[in-house]
Amino acid sequence: MTSTVSRNRLHPLARWARMGALLCSLGAAGLAAWAHGDVTPQPIDTTGLPNLGEGWRTENPFSGNELAIKIGTSGFNQNCARCHGLEAISGGIAPDLRRLDNDCVGMPDADQRKACKADMDEYFITTVRHGRTRNGAVYMPPFEGVLSQEALWTIKAYLETRREKPMP
Repeated sequence: MTSTVSRNRLHPLARWARMGALLCSLGAAGLAAWAHGDVTPQPIDTTGLPNLGEGWRTENPFSGNELAIKIGTSGFNQNCARCHGLEAISGGIAPDLRRLDNDCVGMPDADQRKACKADMDEYFITTVRHGRTRNGAVYMPPFEGVLSQEALWTIKAYLETRREKPMP
């Protein structure tokens, strides 16, 4: 009986080490949940940019606009980075948006590149407006009615600066 008791009794330091490991693992799980952050869409202030009106554009009117890029950088970090990664570098949860226009970059003809980019702009805005679902599971929430058209195009303007391959 003595041997059973001595086997089950832990040295006080070992007991503290186990308690520390348990608290650490619980803390890590809690931090991971907390680090995910507030998933409520954050407003994007587009003051200084022209109002685009009611009709949705199919091409980015803010491409290359420095103010739009600055606004879009903040907007992306607040609303998109939690899934698409900081600086648009995906960790694998969602598509890497630096590659969005990659197919267009290699096209030798300028008109083809322009048409391809227009197609990618339309794909981007449609996806962001309506979201993506597969088999009833939401992979990306819809942002239409949550963020303005101006705000969404600023995010696309920012993403154009993060391209994996620069557009000629």
